[in-house]
Amino acid sequence: MPIRNRGTAAAAAMFLTGLTVLCAAPAHGTSGVAVTRQKPAAGEGALPSAGRLRPGPAPGWTAAGSAPARSKAATHTVASGNTLWDIARQTLGDALRWESLYTLNRQTIEDAARRHGHASSDRGHWIFAGTVLALPRPSAAQTRSSSRFVPAACPTTYGDLRNTRCGFLVVPENRAHPSARTLRLGVALVPSASPKPHPDPIVFLTGGPGADAIGNIPELTEAGLNRDRDLIVLSQRGTLSSQRALTCPEIDRFYQERVHLLYDARSTGDRYAQAVARCRDRLTDQGVDPAAYNTSEIAADVADLRKALGIRQWNVLSHSYGTQLALTYMRMFPEGIRSVTLDGVVPPPVATPGWTWSSVKESFDNIVSACAAQPSCRQRYPDVAATFLRMVRRLEARPVTTHVDVPQAGRVKVVLDGGTLLNWMVGASHDAAGFPLAVDDLARGNPERIAEQWAAAQLRGEEGMFAHGLSLSVWCSEWVPFETPDQQLAQGLRAFPDLPRSVLAQAPQLAFLRQACQVWDVPKAPDSVRAVTRSSIPTLAVSGSFDAQTGAQWGRYVARTLSRSTVVTLAGLAHGTFIHPCGAEVMTSFFDDPENPDTGCVSSVDPAPFVIGRDGAATRE
Repeated sequence: MPIRNRGTAAAAAMFLTGLTVLCAAPAHGTSGVAVTRQKPAAGEGALPSAGRLRPGPAPGWTAAGSAPARSKAATHTVASGNTLWDIARQTLGDALRWESLYTLNRQTIEDAARRHGHASSDRGHWIFAGTVLALPRPSAAQTRSSSRFVPAACPTTYGDLRNTRCGFLVVPENRAHPSARTLRLGVALVPSASPKPHPDPIVFLTGGPGADAIGNIPELTEAGLNRDRDLIVLSQRGTLSSQRALTCPEIDRFYQERVHLLYDARSTGDRYAQAVARCRDRLTDQGVDPAAYNTSEIAADVADLRKALGIRQWNVLSHSYGTQLALTYMRMFPEGIRSVTLDGVVPPPVATPGWTWSSVKESFDNIVSACAAQPSCRQRYPDVAATFLRMVRRLEARPVTTHVDVPQAGRVKVVLDGGTLLNWMVGASHDAAGFPLAVDDLARGNPERIAEQWAAAQLRGEEGMFAHGLSLSVWCSEWVPFETPDQQLAQGLRAFPDLPRSVLAQAPQLAFLRQACQVWDVPKAPDSVRAVTRSSIPTLAVSGSFDAQTGAQWGRYVARTLSRSTVVTLAGLAHGTFIHPCGAEVMTSFFDDPENPDTGCVSSVDPAPFVIGRDGAATRE
């Protein structure tokens, strides 16, 4: 599933984050523009001043970052629209304690559900107005922080992290059970390139879910994102630089084997589920609780980190799944956030497996339109869209087997069916200049170019580095339960109505995820994880028009409820705009002045010229 290959495991593992279908006008071959800028409503104040980075404990904070509100009453009566999540936050000061609230009131909640015609409450997802719930009494341990920062040596996985200080954030594995064991999350404190940095640092939240943010430090510093601010990088719970890592070599090996298999075949799905089961068995035998690895717990980790480092105020830089995390963090723990950048947006209210189809369609339309806007591409490949879709249908009916040379793996057998070709396109969006040529080659009976690219993406030699367990815990609790298989298929049909059902049945980059989730077996998250984030925190949403993983439409979508937001689309860029000079420039200017970022470079960004093949040769024009 990871499709990026930029030299580090975490960078290569920045894959997916998908989307539900909302119609959006394509941003095809035109220059990028700042789409919207919303200003604060009358009466909203200016940005508060920031505090300096002071590594060290900040006493008196709870594990979730705010002191529990002690209710005078020992009970709470459920009101219309309440969720256990809301009640726990209002009465106990910690939304993550919803499970302990359910456990205490299990019989009452289940009885009420049956009276209202439900077989069960689905672990508290169904609660009803008028139900009286007992409230657990907060213990002394729950009113004191159980999170702390412990200095330690920097990891060497990604080379020498020069001038960087590191350590671990120690947090509870499950905040609903504060007495449970703790986790140690890797933290890197990267100094600013400026001798006089601004006092408000940047915290970076990476994607996946499952990538190790510490592996992104070279990219972040090369892009200049620590130009005049210190950079704080948190290795999310379950990822490689944290203890314990939910890495799954079993799944990595399956992806390596999949290049030889039919992508859409049920037998392929069975092999995936078997790999997932082996990983889960190994991790649970080690005492891991897969249900404790989710966006809400990670958001609480981020809030704890700010307090543990003694930071009064910071800025958030997020990418891909990290934007889902950032939006959740903004909603749950807004204190101390000066500004937020979302790069490749995943809105929590709509993220499901079927959601991925809209981004693929948006990217595909924009790439095709950009080719049509370039005279040489339009002349050489006038029917690239129709050709691609025809080849998906043809390969699904009659798969092609070929052999190619892959530098890190030697001679490799590759099977191309319709699902493979569709998913190859997601990866090809990162270098879309070669997309029309590769499709034309395939249509002319030469599948080697696509086969080589597909195999190279699957055979990177990074076994055991990506935290597939974190991916599954998030997707299987927060995405999959909120969409039926029929709804998922409908999203595919809406995007590509002429493709075979066997292709559309598997969401891009998430083939057979529902089958895997049956094995991974984590409970459905509370409905509140999908709440809309409404905020006046200054926010920048940046997207690439070719992004097949988190389409540009989703930056516009989340901005509707962010009253001080700026939305930017960069033409011709794919997933991950922070590595592009203009993307990094807009982001750093936003952190300097969140109300008035400099977007002057945006209009000069155009799609790269497409590669034109002539008489067996390929040239860029």
